[in-house]
Amino acid sequence: MGLAEKVASGDRRAAARLISLIEDGDESIRTELADLHCRGGHAHIVGVTGSPGAGKSTLIHKLAREWRQRGKTVGIIAVDPSSPFTGGALLGDRIRMQELSTDQGVFIRSMSSRGNPGGVAKATADAVRVLDALGMEKVIVETVGAGQSEVAVMDVVHTVLVVVVPGLGDDIQAIKAGILEIGDLFVINKADRDGVEVAQRELEMMLELEGEAKGWRPLIFKTIARTGEGIGELVDNIEGHWDMIKREGLLEESERQRCRREVLELLKHKAVLALLSEYGPDDFDALVREVARRKLHPHDAVEKIMEKRKK
Repeated sequence: MGLAEKVASGDRRAAARLISLIEDGDESIRTELADLHCRGGHAHIVGVTGSPGAGKSTLIHKLAREWRQRGKTVGIIAVDPSSPFTGGALLGDRIRMQELSTDQGVFIRSMSSRGNPGGVAKATADAVRVLDALGMEKVIVETVGAGQSEVAVMDVVHTVLVVVVPGLGDDIQAIKAGILEIGDLFVINKADRDGVEVAQRELEMMLELEGEAKGWRPLIFKTIARTGEGIGELVDNIEGHWDMIKREGLLEESERQRCRREVLELLKHKAVLALLSEYGPDDFDALVREVARRKLHPHDAVEKIMEKRKK
């Protein structure tokens, strides 16, 4: 029995092993990944993004608990090696991690972003497929919190939660820089702090300017994840967004767009590797030196590589 078949039968160890091979870039599992892709497409994938310190990990813990109480299975992929949720220094977060990890209806995996500026590791899409095939009904992807580049989360998820906290102007600036366009729900966490009303007004003004898109007007929620306040209402509305995209026929289109982006990214990656393998590492390094010495423009360097491919 192959790993994909074991995963589909509910084998959690096989799922963990397969994700490790995905992270390692093991080409031998391509057939397994193709099998998983055919078996999946059932999970609701929720992205949680926002600045570091916004309380994403605590919020995710409470979301997972709420869904478990509603009888849903939950997979969690935390794309951030420094996330407290995945084993950082805070004892409270480690206790929460242990509490969830003993629940057979929850599967948790941390993944390194490996320098990917999009906040989501390249392997995340395949890791999500693993949890989908494992039978997780809800898959939460926690991203690094890298500001504008967090828009890459759209390539993986159906519903995007943007988490901010009151009193931090940088959070709002990050949203202005690019996250505003991808958020389906905005969460003002730590709402017991001063400045929560100011943060809400700023978000409302920005969303008013942005207008309604794709049949859904982004909503704003206030939570205190530490105590669980506001979590039930937030989950209700996450489910509402999921119901809407299915009801309005947007799910199929969003899947096509996600797959398009993924195929293009893989194509670019493979094309670059093919070009560099033909050009040769020594020749490439020499070309880069010429560019660094201002003797060659980067565009001309690319043309030289392409010309060699044509020959």
